[in-house]
Amino acid sequence: MKYNPNEIEAKWQKYWLENETFKAENNSEKPKYYVLDMFPYPSGAGLHVGHPLGYIASDVYSRYKRHQGFNVLHPMGYDSFGLPAEQYAIQTGQRPEDTTSVNIDGGTDKEGNKIAGYRKQLDKIGFSFDWSREVRTSNPDYYKHTQWIFIQLFNSWYNKKSDKSEDISTLVSIFSTEGNANVNAVCDENSEAFSANEWNAFAKEQQERILLQYRLTYLAETEVNWCPGLGTVLANDEIVNGVSERGGFTVVRKKMTQWSMRISAYAERLLQGLNDIDWSESIKESQRNWIGKSVGATVSFKVESQKSNVESEQQFIDVFTTRPDTIFGVTFMTLAPEHELVAQITTAAQKAAVDAYIEKTSKRSERERMADVKTISGVFTGAYAEHPFTKESIPVWIGDYVLAGYGTGAVMAVPCGDERDYAFANFFKGQKGMTEIKNIFANIDISEVAYGSKDNVIIANSDFLNGLTYKEATKKAIEELEKLNQGKGKINYRLRDAVFSRQRYWGEPFPVYYVNGMPQMIDAQHLPIILPEVEKYLPTEDGQPPLGNALVWAWDSIQCSVVSTQLVDNVTIFPLELNTMPGWAGSSWYWMRYMDAHNENEFVSKDALAYWENVDLYIGGSEHATGHLLYSRFWNKFLKDKGFAPTEEPFKKLINQGMILGMSAFVYRISFTYGIASKDNNEIVGALKKIPTIFISYDKLKKNDQVLNGLLSTIKLNDEVINIVKKRTQLSDEFLKNLVPFISGIHADLAVINEGANELDIKAFKSHPLYSDYKDAEFICEENGKYIVGREIEKMSKSKYNVVTPDDICNEYGADTLRLYEMFLGPLEQAKPWNTAGISGVFGFLKKLCRLYFDDNGLIVTNDEPTKDNLKSLHKTIKKVAEDIEGFSFNTSVSQFMICVNELSTQNCHSRAILEPLAIVISPYAPHIAEELWSLLGNTGSIATVDFPIFESAHLVESNKEYPVSFNGKMRFTMVLPLDLTKEQIEEIVMKDERTIKQLEGKTPNKVIIVPGKIINLVG
Repeated sequence: MKYNPNEIEAKWQKYWLENETFKAENNSEKPKYYVLDMFPYPSGAGLHVGHPLGYIASDVYSRYKRHQGFNVLHPMGYDSFGLPAEQYAIQTGQRPEDTTSVNIDGGTDKEGNKIAGYRKQLDKIGFSFDWSREVRTSNPDYYKHTQWIFIQLFNSWYNKKSDKSEDISTLVSIFSTEGNANVNAVCDENSEAFSANEWNAFAKEQQERILLQYRLTYLAETEVNWCPGLGTVLANDEIVNGVSERGGFTVVRKKMTQWSMRISAYAERLLQGLNDIDWSESIKESQRNWIGKSVGATVSFKVESQKSNVESEQQFIDVFTTRPDTIFGVTFMTLAPEHELVAQITTAAQKAAVDAYIEKTSKRSERERMADVKTISGVFTGAYAEHPFTKESIPVWIGDYVLAGYGTGAVMAVPCGDERDYAFANFFKGQKGMTEIKNIFANIDISEVAYGSKDNVIIANSDFLNGLTYKEATKKAIEELEKLNQGKGKINYRLRDAVFSRQRYWGEPFPVYYVNGMPQMIDAQHLPIILPEVEKYLPTEDGQPPLGNALVWAWDSIQCSVVSTQLVDNVTIFPLELNTMPGWAGSSWYWMRYMDAHNENEFVSKDALAYWENVDLYIGGSEHATGHLLYSRFWNKFLKDKGFAPTEEPFKKLINQGMILGMSAFVYRISFTYGIASKDNNEIVGALKKIPTIFISYDKLKKNDQVLNGLLSTIKLNDEVINIVKKRTQLSDEFLKNLVPFISGIHADLAVINEGANELDIKAFKSHPLYSDYKDAEFICEENGKYIVGREIEKMSKSKYNVVTPDDICNEYGADTLRLYEMFLGPLEQAKPWNTAGISGVFGFLKKLCRLYFDDNGLIVTNDEPTKDNLKSLHKTIKKVAEDIEGFSFNTSVSQFMICVNELSTQNCHSRAILEPLAIVISPYAPHIAEELWSLLGNTGSIATVDFPIFESAHLVESNKEYPVSFNGKMRFTMVLPLDLTKEQIEEIVMKDERTIKQLEGKTPNKVIIVPGKIINLVG
């Protein structure tokens, strides 16, 4: 019999499905272990070989834990809402729900594209997922519960005193009996004080408006990243280099009324919780930086142009500073261009310059502004503020290095103590509105650079702070500011509340309708509020989100159902929310739904939560560090406060898999410009168009040091190029003499490359639909007539034509080969290049493994007693593989398998006592062949839950030692001796050995050095 992976794998995948082999129980006597993968967004592109890396690792671990006797939950689902499906729907005229369904289940879309389908691709690789718990975030039976969680957030506030979320009814009770003077809550900073009598006298609408300032999800006018090209708001992590990650569209800052989540209420708990979880330090540090805790003080500067005898009319610029000790070093102030005071305080003379600057700045994202530390820009507003102590006038500027969403959106600039303030002050030095830099540090030279350290600081030129250290001056400055009622000590966080609205269609509908402009929650018993049908997925003509196109999208408060928008009377029938939730809504709690995926009444039962608690191992990409992972922790903590989640943190251990990189191929095109300026430019352009496209082989370029993979480079005009141009055109020698050629690398589809030889199939290239413009191109090849492509390691991507699909590998070599090879590529957490050439070696290993069990005539396993060497090889492998899996060093396990099989083959081992446990040890990595071998050995049932073999150290204890025997330090031969011999016994045996006698040639050594178990050396 022969190893036929396709037949074997199809057989066992069918068996697993029919027997629900990997179905986890919610009530088991076994200890629980929950392994989770970051679930995929199901795009039409499907999986490439880079995607399964983390899934294979988690599957190896899951299978191993089952072998150890755990009840393992290893689920899979789809993060199926999101912008990509909607954009594809807009482009192709298809419904997002249709394309999403086809992308998951496979089939042919309305464009005629054949889609393999994520489910089929995942099944083909042999993952041990519990598919009975599959979730899709775009299914109403799932987002019904997302809507329910939103309602819970709306009906909650954060009590700083109890340090947790509480029901909004408790806040209403306090307001009605005490007012809000003594309420210690996370709320809007502009909340006004009121008494119990005032609260009770407020109209219901006014009370609701006040409560919005306290709710954990609330409506507010917010500065957002607006992308006109996509017609939606984007999160910071959806923007790259100032443009949308999807489509590369311009993003501008804009104020809009949005739903927001008060994640800032949990800033300290999110920070402290990082100490209790087993995550990589780099991910923890990313979250710490994003949360950005700062200890300092708020300071209020009076705006001089707004001075008034009536205190309530006085305008203040509030700043947060971590260095109140430097307050006497303030020489100017900078506001964020979006700061609400800018329009109020800017003078008429400066208005045009300020307006132009604001317009320019609106085109840059917050992330871009934070990252750009080199560009210095700003404008003087013409206004001044008053220093709280010296009463000096301080010029007020705007600059885009200050962000409206961080702190107060204003900074007190102390150039002597801050590099960015120092650069700003020097850049605008001498201009009206920029005063001289003050030095407030004793014995510190700031003539060339600011002194930003807090160490060795002695304050000078600072009135009552003179002679004090950083700590002393900080404490004193805060005390004096509090006396003036112009400041106080404060802890600040960079973490901003998360904008939760998206102006797009393909997302969870909000369970919200509006009465007199105020949001009302739909009762949970009427959920889900299902996404309506629309004809257009673009915003409406008046700029409303796509749901503004829905014909049936109003709430009948009597019938408690969605009805026609034409019936809105604002009496009993009201408009529904037109925005949808962001992509992270459904992914912020999905791990809980897996615990109880078919519960119609609850998002998850208390019993299921009590059993599974949280995720023991989570594997996914590090790109989600400050998005999904932060939001998930926030929702989990909220649900714990509300009595649902049993633990504070959702994910105990997190592993970030590295990226598998693609090996791109490049062909090199020669293009031309003309080296002499001419009045008749049209004639030159016409002449250049006559020149055919020419491609030159990589090795030809390399010989002349011209290769810059993918980059533009000029080259020399040689005879070979000139001859091609002459052959194909009638251009004069004079014209050709002034041609300037340059090369550019063009990605070549791997389908037209002979991988082993890096050779371009020119005929296939010319006939490929991607390269139809080059069907008449000329190719400058090597002397042997071959065109060699250049290679470069890049991110695997369809746009780079370097994608390798797992389906192709599975079809040719089998899923077990793919699984072993991906684990063999290198450490899980490191990036590594894909090289298909290495696949055949792993495939050969599996065939060699099979030859231990059967040959062409069938099973060759015996009941012979294993030898010591057989047992040693097996138990080395048991020990190594167990340690590697526990330490997530999967690549070295594969190496050990290869060593073990080579040793057993050399030993001619076919003993059942060795080969049966070996099949179990290898089964987490290569489950299909392991199942087949287990079955051939006469076992019934699946190998998946058989106990992992126990390592016995006695089999690794050496009884003999192979000694190197040296003469005057040079090793001449080796000899195997028992380890329990004494020095005297070893010496006697060595001196009698014929090889020793021959080496000594009748002489007697001066000295015999013997270290038992290590060396034998005869000297002299």
